[in-house]
Amino acid sequence: MKIRNYQFIDYATQAYLVLIGLLLAASALQAPRYFVLSAAHAAAIVLVHRLVQAHARYPRNRLLDLLRHFYPILFFALFYRETGALNRLFVHGYVDRFFIDLEARLFGCQPALLLMDRLRQVWLSELLYLSYFGYYVMIAGVGLALYLKDRRHFMHYVSVVSFMFYVYYITFILLPVVGARVFHAPVPGFPQEGIAGFPAPPGDTVAHGPFFLIMQFIYANFEAHGAAFPSSHVAVALCTLYFSWRYLRPIRYVQAVAVVLLMISTVYCRYHYAVDVYAGVASGLLLLGIGEWLYRRLGPAPASPAPA
Repeated sequence: MKIRNYQFIDYATQAYLVLIGLLLAASALQAPRYFVLSAAHAAAIVLVHRLVQAHARYPRNRLLDLLRHFYPILFFALFYRETGALNRLFVHGYVDRFFIDLEARLFGCQPALLLMDRLRQVWLSELLYLSYFGYYVMIAGVGLALYLKDRRHFMHYVSVVSFMFYVYYITFILLPVVGARVFHAPVPGFPQEGIAGFPAPPGDTVAHGPFFLIMQFIYANFEAHGAAFPSSHVAVALCTLYFSWRYLRPIRYVQAVAVVLLMISTVYCRYHYAVDVYAGVASGLLLLGIGEWLYRRLGPAPASPAPA
């Protein structure tokens, strides 16, 4: 049964808030700040519902219209940080040792170590760190371009991207994987002794580049541990490419190159294992298809034809 004035993005956001609330309840009060998080999720459910109904009642109100379009984006960072607080409620510690062993069996090496060790040229490392940083530019840039071009296309984009993020956030909570950073960066709660190749810090030629330092700052202050598998960077980058190909055709080839470089950079920059990238491509294409189907089922009603 459809809720009045709801679109796919509203159903997806409310469902995510409810699911995380159920996970908090299932944790038997073991979650950090359980009561605060539960109250925050309940309040968000009410606020989203009230916003949807208020906008339907006052569609010309500019503030309500802005919030109606952008409220999921305001939640992204909060939900992502929350995964770091909840991702060891159901799994004891991070499961990176399984993925390190899997990489060795599949490739006979650790690709994240091999790439940076073999390719230490500053121009190449900076290009790949820039490509990894480009992930944030893709999400914001495609969204802003669509918002200025056509609000309907923007809502389509935000709906599908949000759905994908929500699925990945739940995955990160249930399957915490730090990624290839464990080879060189300290990870609270994860013993790194005994890992083959540890420690393996980046070389001096790599570690002094400006984009290397920018990404170090971002990961030190904003990233959450345990959000590596599958690579949401790869999956969401593919999603932004899909919407560029569909609605922003002049930039589609440039962005396609940027997405390929981003896939390489996730492993080279030691943020992901190689299997994270393959899983990101497979799951991203699958979720994109599901998101498109759900959007057609639960999205806005098609516009009525103009009277003769």
